[in-house]
Amino acid sequence: MNVVDFHCDVLCKLLMDEQLTFRAGKPESLDVTYERLKAAGTVLQTFAIYIPQSLNGRLEPILESVDRFHQLILTCEDMIWVRTGQDLDFCINNGKIGALLSLEGVDGLQGQMSMLRIMYQLGIRAAGLTWNHANWAADGAMEPRGGGLTAKGRTFVEECNQLDILLDVSHLSERAFWDVAELSARPFIASHSNARAICDHPRNLTNMQIEEIIAKEGLVGITFVPWFVSQAEVVKMDDLLRHIEHICELGGETHIMLGSDFDGIDRYIKGLTHPGELISLQDALLKRYSSKQTEQFMSGNALRFLKNSLPKA
Repeated sequence: MNVVDFHCDVLCKLLMDEQLTFRAGKPESLDVTYERLKAAGTVLQTFAIYIPQSLNGRLEPILESVDRFHQLILTCEDMIWVRTGQDLDFCINNGKIGALLSLEGVDGLQGQMSMLRIMYQLGIRAAGLTWNHANWAADGAMEPRGGGLTAKGRTFVEECNQLDILLDVSHLSERAFWDVAELSARPFIASHSNARAICDHPRNLTNMQIEEIIAKEGLVGITFVPWFVSQAEVVKMDDLLRHIEHICELGGETHIMLGSDFDGIDRYIKGLTHPGELISLQDALLKRYSSKQTEQFMSGNALRFLKNSLPKA
């Protein structure tokens, strides 16, 4: 089956270590490599631009991350830059691997909508307003005060709607989540979040949040971050499947995708440490769900959503 993964942090590692390449090497330094994406049957991988706190708030690291994307990822022969629905169709029809850019935290745009428009021109097609903390746009999930969107944050949401940039609510505070839900005229996603009813972590979504994403025709990216999956010392595949089952029980069967967070974690679910092992997840799903349902989770839901949400051309 094809694979779509809506979140990895490869670009952050490539930004911080100029010795790394996207090709497999020894010693292995990346979870996600070109070879592993090919082995997994990946049709689309979203590459998040995440700027570490030591560099955050500046535009230059964002631009450098875009450059790494072009120099190290798009130079691989079967990698295709996905900015439109046509680009995505080309990947599907020609056995290529689509590469989509997202922005995880907009601190470096410094509240300037002109910078957001430039990000669109540079190929950004999804954006999360903040990381875990507060910035000029919103409070994050780990910010103690739990505030919502700022005035500039509200303008940001409206501008993303105009530009066809997907809004990503994964790192938002609950109040900011509901501000986005009220304000956005377009469906939105949680690129890498699980169900809080299964694992009580602030980065996971409540039942009401999941139901709102479903009602707005958005998607939830099931993430492989062990501490978002279970509080057990050793996290197993069955623990991850419980989140999928719960979202399905809430009516979300056609609103589930994958959002691994590979290269953003240093602990792993047993047997799920890089894209080459996604076949194990597929096999586990097939023991509980039909082939059609499994295909939806692995790629189908995300592809359908993106064909409707990306700019046509």
